[in-house]
Amino acid sequence: MSDFPITIFHNPACGTSRNTVAMVKAAGYEPEIVEYLQVGWTKPQLRELLAARGAKPREILREKGTPAGELGLLDPHVSDDAVLDAMVEHPILVNRPIVVTPKGAKLSRPSEAVLDLLDRKPQSFTKEDGEVVEVTR
Repeated sequence: MSDFPITIFHNPACGTSRNTVAMVKAAGYEPEIVEYLQVGWTKPQLRELLAARGAKPREILREKGTPAGELGLLDPHVSDDAVLDAMVEHPILVNRPIVVTPKGAKLSRPSEAVLDLLDRKPQSFTKEDGEVVEVTR
């Protein structure tokens, strides 16, 4: 196990998620990659991630390309428990990527948000679309 463990809850179909993984690797880390669409979520796991972020379920709810609207989850009166239950049943409802390091947990959107969670930063990084990320040390 690394002295600086990194876990990335990843969707390989998502460019932001792929860029986050690549940025972490460019910084010299070998993160644990969890393809959450394959393995799913548990309610305690989601609660733990949210507590580490100091966030509510709605803050990691993905609306685009998900059944969030048809499930009625966009109604502000829907309870946190109902949102979590839906996320367990439909893992695609969780926005990605979520990165966990000893510095905390964060939804890494945009992908360069991951830099705040790292001890080391890459020398430079170019995203899949050619955008160059300015890395400040």
